Amino acid sequence: MHSVISASGERMKKTVANLREGFAALRTGRASASLFDKIKVDCYGDKSPLNQVANISVPEARLIVIQPWDKGIIGDIEKAIRSSELSLNPSNDGKLIRISVPPLTEERRRELAKVAKNQAEQSRVAVRNIRRDGNDELKKLLKDSELTEDEESKNTEELQKLTDSYITQINQVLEEKEKEIMEV
Repeated sequence: MHSVISASGERMKKTVANLREGFAALRTGRASASLFDKIKVDCYGDKSPLNQVANISVPEARLIVIQPWDKGIIGDIEKAIRSSELSLNPSNDGKLIRISVPPLTEERRRELAKVAKNQAEQSRVAVRNIRRDGNDELKKLLKDSELTEDEESKNTEELQKLTDSYITQINQVLEEKEKEIMEV
């Protein structure tokens, strides 16, 4: 039953994609527009994602410029950034919001590296749980005589190889993020 393997593979792929997404929101010492992906601005009686009400650019390594499409909501954008968990201090000149991204302290870098390791570990656990679900499904198919023992064994091996490959990807993504966090 190759569908068990492909379904498990898809779920594992999503797990790695979610990890990358989570890492994008982790602040490093470098300016990045993706820091604001989860920020919602309270404007027009609704909460809108920041990137849908303003243009976010990174002209320098430690500077982010946010240009609202409607100058009337600049205060709302500033408020949303200040109340976020990013610990950034926006300055507003009436047209643009400039945010200087300060370098991280050694202690803060270590904390962020620890957060990244925890997120990676959760992803590894998720991938192993997907493998377990796949193995359970294969055993059920064997029990229902929809698979021979050889097919079940071959598919179990394939599922393990898939798991190993995704765990390796998670480790590589973590290594890249740790390097990015720790660079001064």
